[in-house]
Amino acid sequence: MKKLLVFVLSVLAFNSSYAAVDTALVARAEKYLNSITGLSGDFVQTAGARTDKGAFSMLRPGRVRLDYNEMPVQLIADGKDLYFFDKSLDQITTVPLTSTPAGILIRKNIDLRNADINVVDTSSNEKTFSLKMNLRGQEGLGNMTVVFDNNPVKLNSWSVVDATGAKTDVAFHNMKTKTNFGKNYFQISRHKTVNTNNGDDFYD
Repeated sequence: MKKLLVFVLSVLAFNSSYAAVDTALVARAEKYLNSITGLSGDFVQTAGARTDKGAFSMLRPGRVRLDYNEMPVQLIADGKDLYFFDKSLDQITTVPLTSTPAGILIRKNIDLRNADINVVDTSSNEKTFSLKMNLRGQEGLGNMTVVFDNNPVKLNSWSVVDATGAKTDVAFHNMKTKTNFGKNYFQISRHKTVNTNNGDDFYD
């Protein structure tokens, strides 16, 4: 489970290199990201030989939720921190949202040119364009490449390379605008059962 935690958190943590940066593409991505209030859809995550699927939701500023289909795991950001919830162990691991690359995408104001975000490369083809970025001063922690559809502009996928060189890809599907999430949707929900022989049992 520790290995699982490492690569899952890398999806949402940030070698930089110097390459050509198309400022027009950066501006398009920035405009699109700032136009988003909420999204909901599905994701496919690939890390090494492992592939996992699940549901993805986000609500700016600051809130993200990933539910895995075949793992008792949730990733939830409540606007301040990112929580990794292992339901099978009833265990929660917390990291600051600002320390993760996903935190870039859900800020109140996304500035890809003048803030602490360093776009080091851009590329484009007929269908998509992408931005490779890291956090200034934290280049050694890795990088994140975000891919957007061209027409219309929308979030397509992202790839994260961590400090060890391990790569995690996340592709999004069936993405739709959504803002009417439940009041506590971006909060961890722990439901307690009656006492058992082995102590209290928690489930969803």
